[in-house]
Amino acid sequence: MASWKPLLLKSLDSNAHLKHSAFFQLATIGPNGRPSNRTVVFRGFQEGTDMIQINTDRRSAKIEEIQHCRFGEVCWYFTESWEQFRFKGTIDIIDATNSDVLKLQKREKAWFASSLKSRLQYLAPTPSLPAIAIHDPGEEIKLDPSEGPVDAFCLLIFDPDQVDYLNLRSNERLIFTSKPNGPSCKLWMSQKINP
Repeated sequence: MASWKPLLLKSLDSNAHLKHSAFFQLATIGPNGRPSNRTVVFRGFQEGTDMIQINTDRRSAKIEEIQHCRFGEVCWYFTESWEQFRFKGTIDIIDATNSDVLKLQKREKAWFASSLKSRLQYLAPTPSLPAIAIHDPGEEIKLDPSEGPVDAFCLLIFDPDQVDYLNLRSNERLIFTSKPNGPSCKLWMSQKINP
């Protein structure tokens, strides 16, 4: 387990009664070189890793941005404990076209871990396009709860390589950096720095 993960788990636990504690900001870089930032939902860690899972719509602008540049940043602020986590890392896209069977299984698991209401959003019209009434507003969109992920559903895996932790109550700041330690392992080091 990464040395920063117990801090984050403690923050998530102590702020769990606040619904917004599951939301954080994800920043990417677009093909035009400009940053894009949006709020996303924490969907847990990829099993057995320190990688953060995010569900998104394959048709959203962030997919093109990540395809252009895999680097991203996460900023997470916990209002009750006054803690901020800033993550730098890379983002992997797992969509229906992925050829890796294990990754497709992770995508399917993320799909079924989501509520039915959350899954229904992937059947909605394409994000960011003009809204055109093409169906009866009273018409209900239906989804078989036992069916696997629709094509628009996409799983993002954020793999941190640096974490900047700031506790505004205690005025403590730590930087966690990683370096490769074998084929699929990281060695994390931490340093206390001035806030």
